[in-house]
Amino acid sequence: MNLPLKIAKRYLIAKKSHNIINVISLISVIGVFVGSMALIIVLSVFNGFGNLILQLYDSFDPDIKIIAAQGKFFDPSLIDLKKIKNINGVDAICLTLEENALIKNDDRQCIATIKGVDSNFIHTSRITENIIDGNFSLSDAEIPSASVGSVIAYTLSLNLVATFNALTIYVPKKDASLTNIAQDAFYEKIIQPTSVFGIQQDFDSKYVLVPLQFAREITGEEKRVSAIEISILVNADTKNIINQINAIAGKNFLVKDRIQQHDFIYKILKSEKFAVFLILSLIMIIAIFNILGTLTILIIEKKRDIGILKNLGATLQTVKGIFFIEGILITAIGAVAGIVCGLLICYAQIHFSIIKFSNQGAMVVDAYPVMIQWLDVVCVLLTVGGVGMLATLFTTEKLVRKLY
Repeated sequence: MNLPLKIAKRYLIAKKSHNIINVISLISVIGVFVGSMALIIVLSVFNGFGNLILQLYDSFDPDIKIIAAQGKFFDPSLIDLKKIKNINGVDAICLTLEENALIKNDDRQCIATIKGVDSNFIHTSRITENIIDGNFSLSDAEIPSASVGSVIAYTLSLNLVATFNALTIYVPKKDASLTNIAQDAFYEKIIQPTSVFGIQQDFDSKYVLVPLQFAREITGEEKRVSAIEISILVNADTKNIINQINAIAGKNFLVKDRIQQHDFIYKILKSEKFAVFLILSLIMIIAIFNILGTLTILIIEKKRDIGILKNLGATLQTVKGIFFIEGILITAIGAVAGIVCGLLICYAQIHFSIIKFSNQGAMVVDAYPVMIQWLDVVCVLLTVGGVGMLATLFTTEKLVRKLY
């Protein structure tokens, strides 16, 4: 066995001449243990909340979205949709048309966005999984049907059971002038709400889903659309499909995946996670520096042993190696134990939902969401190990050299 490692293990386990050194060593290990465990747990919970938010957005958003590089609307005939449909991995294509509108129900009204979609919308989104009232159906009957966001439905006091519950939708005419009277300045159409969806407040307070033809008629856009939404198969290569769509669509269009559709939110989540990791790492660094005190006292106590090792022919590097390994062992024991304990707590929360929200009815989930990412484990190990190594190296380099 390597001599410095054998002596370092002996120093770590054996009882010291002063009991306070054992206590300080234990405190150092506990400090690293608690810090590592806290890092794993907090980062995993943060991952859980981030993943929950993204799942809520994914319930409404398509896998891939094509929009105009400039302007609000574009003619979909400018893109060869048949070529896109034939791309390996593409499942369905949906044309959508969005426009702001005034929604009125009796004496109640609100501003919302009508989103006209074609029949493929149920394939490009998971809207049917999020219907909380009624039955999802968008049909171009004599009175077209619509699906309304839950916040809008509450604002309008919408009652799907009522016999006469039609909504009146007003959209400003693009060619209307200030001299027009109110009746001539707006397109006006009636639609029958048949369902209410509840996904996430951003969507529930914004959207009313209507048939694409209805949206075309009330906006005056006979050919143009706001976006082309595409769903892909489960195991499809998203990046490869996007590259092929970009080649087909050309420079006048932007092709975005789920992350790029909400790039700002993803950046916020990453920034917040980095800030949390940085703050907890600083606390961890303070805990690790307890090792400085432990090694300092241990080296001073082993001054006589250092002299004996020197007389036996041990080099300065060998003696420094003994105490360097001692510090690494303290760091490693605390870090590994803390990470393992943190992972066990996370797994328990994932499978048994031990810690629940106090107001469960108001939350999307009942318990704190947790998601373990192994990159976080690696980052914690590297952070704790790196700081512990630097602290140990500094202490052994300064003190052992003086006492050798």
